[in-house]
Amino acid sequence: MRNVRPFPAPQARLDIDTPSLGLTRRLRRNRKADWSRRLVRETRLTTDDLIWPLFLMDSSEARTPVAWMPGVDRLNIEEAVRQSVHAASLGIPAIAPFPFVDKALRDPTGSEALNARNLMCRAVRAIKAEVPQIGIICDAALDPYTSHGHDGVMEGERILNDASVAILVQQALALADAGADVIAPSDMMDGRVGAMRGALDASGHEDVQIMAYAAKYASAFYGPFRDAIGTNATLIGDKRTYQMDPANSDEAIAEVALDLEEGADMVMIKPGLPYLDIVARVKDHFRVPTFAYQVSGEYAMIMAAAGNGWLDGERAMIESLMAFKRAGADGVLTYFAPKVAEKLKAMG
Repeated sequence: MRNVRPFPAPQARLDIDTPSLGLTRRLRRNRKADWSRRLVRETRLTTDDLIWPLFLMDSSEARTPVAWMPGVDRLNIEEAVRQSVHAASLGIPAIAPFPFVDKALRDPTGSEALNARNLMCRAVRAIKAEVPQIGIICDAALDPYTSHGHDGVMEGERILNDASVAILVQQALALADAGADVIAPSDMMDGRVGAMRGALDASGHEDVQIMAYAAKYASAFYGPFRDAIGTNATLIGDKRTYQMDPANSDEAIAEVALDLEEGADMVMIKPGLPYLDIVARVKDHFRVPTFAYQVSGEYAMIMAAAGNGWLDGERAMIESLMAFKRAGADGVLTYFAPKVAEKLKAMG
């Protein structure tokens, strides 16, 4: 314990002669008490702002820890159903499942993504059967399914755009057939939103929404996520030929515009906190439903610092999510979702 000097007892008046500053407006008046701060608060965080990402595995074990993300586990389907029930009880509107695919099922074209009985499709059906009222947002990308760890198919070292889109469309249809409410293409291939929208409409899935990862950057903050879905060990090279350069901002506006023209209902910025300027620009420019992903690296940093006693983890968790809302995000994908929802519920 550190030696802390006791705070002096309040004095009725200072002994020194303090001249008045003559201020007519003192902004501190509105901060003087909790009730007053609540009355003038500009930004609100509620459970309606939360989307909970879940990691799935095909296992008899209910849970296995994700090593680089303290407090986060991979879940088998039965446990994912239980956690979805828990999410609904907390008022969380939607979940976003991601699969850890057995290496034996991965191949150069990601063919397991098209299997109507794959892990994701079985999990979506099971969750919808038990918790029909919760939204399920399904990622459309091939990296969990490819032996090389990329979001599309390869020819040598080149990612093939149009060939990848053709496979991604079939993946989107398989997920929609399983009961997904939202398809969220995160692959960053050109033209994939329009191709998916056309295919979904033609197959009777007109009501399935598209949440486009419209501005997804080639970021260093994805490492723990890739460990969670098992692509760290398989990824060949990097993803800078299709994910965005972190130096670019105007390009994000162009990407969002294209996805909206092609039929996206909602757009997402990824990562989150390091890209709040992009969130604000997109929201201000387009005025459409705009979401952000508080990615695994952001979560891991807060948890690591809190675990070492370097900051107040709970306060940092809430403050970080408030920053998303202040920047203009309509909602946030965050691994903190159940903790935040429980805290908000306790606060009434």
